[in-house]
Amino acid sequence: MLLLDPVGWIAASLTTLSFVPQVVRTIRTHDVSGISIPMYAVFCTGVALWIAFGVIKASPPIIAANVVTLTLAGIVLMLTIRYRR
Repeated sequence: MLLLDPVGWIAASLTTLSFVPQVVRTIRTHDVSGISIPMYAVFCTGVALWIAFGVIKASPPIIAANVVTLTLAGIVLMLTIRYRR
């Protein structure tokens, strides 16, 4: 069980950090032409459910990673909606 926490934190960090380049690019360029609003909406809903799952399981790596991921993906979703108007 001790090995699971570091593996969980590393996995959570890598998957969460993968959204940073998209957020930075979207903020800098305002180019949202390749971003799917339905995909990001469904993804954000799934991530919110992962947060609930993490709370139920009392798993800090799951909770932390998904809170950050939801924030980053939510930013991309909101900017996409905003820039397409």
